Amino acid sequence: MPTDVLLVYKKTFEAVHDDALDSLSQVLDAKVEGGEVRLDMVAREQVCRADFIGRDLVIVLGGDGTLTSISHNIDSTTPVMGVNSHPRKKDPDGSFGFFMDSEVSTFRENLEAVLNGEAIENALPRLQATITSTSGNRIVSDPALNDLLIANTHQYAPSKYRVQRGDMDLKQLSSGILFSTFVGQGAWFRHIANIEGIKFAPTEIDSHYLVVSRDLNRAERELHQEAHIAWTSETTVVISDMHRGYVVPDGWDEYHFNRGASISVNLDGPKLNLLTFNGKITDKMAHLIQ
Repeated sequence: MPTDVLLVYKKTFEAVHDDALDSLSQVLDAKVEGGEVRLDMVAREQVCRADFIGRDLVIVLGGDGTLTSISHNIDSTTPVMGVNSHPRKKDPDGSFGFFMDSEVSTFRENLEAVLNGEAIENALPRLQATITSTSGNRIVSDPALNDLLIANTHQYAPSKYRVQRGDMDLKQLSSGILFSTFVGQGAWFRHIANIEGIKFAPTEIDSHYLVVSRDLNRAERELHQEAHIAWTSETTVVISDMHRGYVVPDGWDEYHFNRGASISVNLDGPKLNLLTFNGKITDKMAHLIQ
């Protein structure tokens, strides 16, 4: 049977992305004609969760933002192949493409590796939040590959809450709490939390996550260091004392909650099966691993 492939692409009406789409289409059309592939192509802005059901392979053409925004729709069993349509190494205005291990120039050989079962599989942990309202209703957020934010919906107002993790149980006023996976720390976390020089145990990178309370009072940081920045495998529970707050996974959809709601965050989200071709994705972060 042919491999059932979904190609999701970034549509910006910029020539560089259109040219990349044309190049991939030519390679994939040849595979369709040869009976190796069954293909559907959908723009990122038009794709829905149903498009991903039953696929043997999802190809994402764009940059890291394109991949993280649509990865919320992908379960743990579907392989995902990222193709950088505008690499920064060729144009300073392009995408860094941390998760995009293929490019237009290598797509043909990378696709062959996938179809022959020779691609490298990376089971990447994802963060997930469960919101429980005061009436007992539960909402589970989309899984986050990079990071997840809990904050007041009015960013100019403080985020007021109670935070619990393990034996810790504290009230805080901050600019919100940011959570990050190990592989996602370069997207946002490292820009707001000083963790330079910290090395991570290789046995922990799939089970632990980073968390920081943004703009926390300096005295509280010194008094309760683990409540400011932590690397943990334990579930973090946030009890809202805000009129209106939200959970935002990967800077995408917003999940709103009110005062009294309880938000639990951990790495229990479905993993993402990301394909790479030049080594494991964590090889790019070897300098951060003990």
